Amino acid sequence: MTTMTPNKPAPSRRERVIPAPHHDRVARTPGSRDAERWRELVEAVRESGQYATRAEAESVTRVVLSALGGHVVGDERVELARALPEEAARVVASQVPATRPLTAAEFVDSVATRIEGATPATARWDVSSVLSVLPTLTGDDLITRILDQLPSGYALLFGRAELAPAQ
Repeated sequence: MTTMTPNKPAPSRRERVIPAPHHDRVARTPGSRDAERWRELVEAVRESGQYATRAEAESVTRVVLSALGGHVVGDERVELARALPEEAARVVASQVPATRPLTAAEFVDSVATRIEGATPATARWDVSSVLSVLPTLTGDDLITRILDQLPSGYALLFGRAELAPAQ
């Protein structure tokens, strides 16, 4: 079976990298368990998205989690932040809640605007590469509750089938 990937630009495409803040406690304590959890998350995204470098996977992870952070609210947002490594939790929790929910396609388009040279196809790949690894950190129950908050169409971005109700 062959896996099709969107026509991603060569790894040399320039992305707007979102660096970790200098005051970041995790960055100052590389031996900490939380720093290890962050590295594991980035490595899972790197493998999922087949990114050439850890830096590219880290940048994509920050961009997607930042976009997601504005769309998850209430208890689910708090639980998501608790389940993630501290660095990822800060990215999610620092976002101002969105004024209106975006459709899945609009969400992908919003991510595309944050990554230099991205197209809707590459942004969808990036979004799915990050969101599909979250259930292993958060558990399926939390992802189900998050999906219940979001408009239809997001399930596929999290690597789940989205079944239509029987008519």
